[in-house]
Amino acid sequence: MIDIEPELSACIETKAKREYQKTLSQLLTEAEDKELQERLETLRLFLETTDFKRLREEYEKHLIAGRRVRFRLRLEEGKPRYEVKVT
Repeated sequence: MIDIEPELSACIETKAKREYQKTLSQLLTEAEDKELQERLETLRLFLETTDFKRLREEYEKHLIAGRRVRFRLRLEEGKPRYEVKVT
């Protein structure tokens, strides 16, 4: 499971791209790590298949109101899935 918390200064897409790059860098030194490989694949599919404009429209109002938004990403049957928690 991957947790990503967007901010007004860094949207979910930007944060996911940063997490993808970080995971990719880690994999270059730990190539056999299956957990990192699955994490990278989850992030890749999320970045390739998500309508980020629509997603931002859904959660930005919560950020503007001062709430925290957390996305929990996972791979389910080969597809990226997420749930959103607002606190």
